Amino acid sequence: MINKAIAWCKQITELGMAIIALGVVLQIIFGATVPFLGIDIVGAVLAIVGKLGGEGLIGLVSVFILWGIFNRKND
Repeated sequence: MINKAIAWCKQITELGMAIIALGVVLQIIFGATVPFLGIDIVGAVLAIVGKLGGEGLIGLVSVFILWGIFNRKND
């Protein structure tokens, strides 16, 4: 049961990452006002990166933790 929950969470995370990537590409192609998105995805990503960067060492550690989570491979 736990393995099913973990697999489900991974699929949701991958879907979220795909949606973010699609939003970034659409904003690059169509500009900041993509009609059916209604939000500024690039601005939100830049704000998160800016907040993490402004926190110094703690932000850097947070980035490495997130990177490790997203790039973890299970056998």
